[in-house]
Amino acid sequence: MYLYKDNLESERVLTRFLTLEDIKIWANFFNDKEALEFLPDYGISSNEERAKHWIDRQLMRYQEKRYGLQALLDKRTNEFIGMCGLIEQNVEGKSEIEVGYHIFKKHWGQGFAPEAAKLFIDFGFRNNLCDSLISIIARGNIKSQRVADKNGLILTKATNWMNIDAYIYRINKEDWILN
Repeated sequence: MYLYKDNLESERVLTRFLTLEDIKIWANFFNDKEALEFLPDYGISSNEERAKHWIDRQLMRYQEKRYGLQALLDKRTNEFIGMCGLIEQNVEGKSEIEVGYHIFKKHWGQGFAPEAAKLFIDFGFRNNLCDSLISIIARGNIKSQRVADKNGLILTKATNWMNIDAYIYRINKEDWILN
């Protein structure tokens, strides 16, 4: 049975499904070269078009019941601080569920990424969506690797995924239960 919902809540973060109205806000994410260093550009140069492509992909994932990233809101200010969520991915011919996260640079270093990722990891395992979750992280993306480490994901392999040299971090449900 497929289950995916929004309005998940942690100490500082609230989630909601993305809408087309988020394109304008998300276009600002593409202004920062450091935030984009490890992300594909899909041959799109306009920030607004990249944001539209990004959000359209999530809306399609929702519709196709393949999960999708959600908007992250700071509960104190209601500010859109990034995206996080579960994503159905194909890794080396195998269907996997990934926890993915992207935070506006001005919110880096404040613990929002690990907090949001934990929220979705907990959701995935509590609702028996899978026996393990992964994060696909570019080999040079040390910051995202630290987020994975903080949430108990362990580096399990190096691969080339969508023309990106990447690491696969994984957490099994049994290990999550022990934490």
